[in-house]
Amino acid sequence: MRAENFPKQLLVLSDGLRKGLKSPPRINLLFACLYLIANVAVGQTGSGKYLLGPGDRITISLRDLKEIEIKPATIDRDGTIDLQYAGRLKAEGLTTEQLGVEIQKKLTGIIRKPNITVEVTEFGSQPVSILGSVNKPGVHQLRGGKNLVEVLAIAEGMKPEAGNVIKITRPRSKDAIVSANWKEDASGQFVTTEIGVKALLEARTPEANIQIRPHDVISIPRADLVYVMGSVRKPGGFMLAERESITVLQAVSMAEGVAPGSSPQRARILRPSVNSSVSQEIVIDVKQILANKAPDQKMQPNDILFIPSSAMKMVSMKAIEAGLQMATGLVIFR
Repeated sequence: MRAENFPKQLLVLSDGLRKGLKSPPRINLLFACLYLIANVAVGQTGSGKYLLGPGDRITISLRDLKEIEIKPATIDRDGTIDLQYAGRLKAEGLTTEQLGVEIQKKLTGIIRKPNITVEVTEFGSQPVSILGSVNKPGVHQLRGGKNLVEVLAIAEGMKPEAGNVIKITRPRSKDAIVSANWKEDASGQFVTTEIGVKALLEARTPEANIQIRPHDVISIPRADLVYVMGSVRKPGGFMLAERESITVLQAVSMAEGVAPGSSPQRARILRPSVNSSVSQEIVIDVKQILANKAPDQKMQPNDILFIPSSAMKMVSMKAIEAGLQMATGLVIFR
């Protein structure tokens, strides 16, 4: 997708985001504005570009001929619709104007110059599922062409704890888009891709704002956390958010430094083990790292950095985990 395919309003708002709209409430203000843009886009597109499909409910009116009423009807699974006077017609893949022409042909034999208007009163043929850390998860209707940003706006934006990756799963079909960025799953029935949130919102890579198709599943996982416990000024869990990783020095900085009376030279990292219920314990000298006498180390998601106080001679891992459970229920920082 080229840059000119981005709505002008989106580029303006994204520019504002780059210049300082960094807090979660303002990001969601951006999505609120985009929600309005998406709705305006629907109005500008008009019913002429919306292709009807199974599940859509339509209303037919005959202007200047109110004595004849055609009851509202829903397009069946086979793509056809059964209407009074007109009978059964193929509706799937047609615009409302095109369907109106087909109805008009059917009614010409019983009505002189019928003037038909077709409107969609209930959308049901273009579902997209939005799951995870969004403010309004669930199944939403595309109601015509929508890109990823517009769909996220319909879901009222992402929650503050949202991660830095958006995952999209699409049913595999002969016309499904499959490029280098899409991967086929093990079953061969779906293709998946991942979009970086930062790249999407900053609009620096317009191709990230992909076109969403009916039956896509969009999931936004919660951000990974690292924990800093013990003798620090601000213990708790810290979200990686846009970061993919964090170092020990950064984690200590986010915890606002070590507290007076701490023993950072006896710090430890408690790391969950993939293949065992027993966590791995890594001894680390944070004092040397703070003094730039030892290399900084990367922390992994769900790591617990524990800095004891000088009064603590020995603290068990169970005690650290208990302290984590008490603290992280109250203090999670972005």
